Amino acid sequence: MFEKNLNISLLLDFYGDILSERQLDMLSLYYNEDCSLSEIAEAYSISRQGVRSVLKKSEAILYDMENKLGLAARFIKMRDKSAEIASELDIINSTINNDDISSKIRSLVAEIKEMADY
Repeated sequence: MFEKNLNISLLLDFYGDILSERQLDMLSLYYNEDCSLSEIAEAYSISRQGVRSVLKKSEAILYDMENKLGLAARFIKMRDKSAEIASELDIINSTINNDDISSKIRSLVAEIKEMADY
């Protein structure tokens, strides 16, 4: 579907609140801040293996929630479809000579693009 790091970051946005503060912090440090296992281990005074264990358990929780609810996949599908619709409306708009209709289409395109932005 998409790159694993982006996938975890997106899942964190949707389901991060169900994780403990420690799990959330470690995942965020690893995936969003690009910290190494060693850096995180040092910050939490645990082993690299301990960090890896927390990360894997936390990832499993996020993937389990996504498998059950599918919110992130639905979001991606809606975002992609919105972009496709906006693109088609741009094409239609370029072929219309009526300024009134053209203005409405431009307005719709702007709304769809704003909706699709994440």
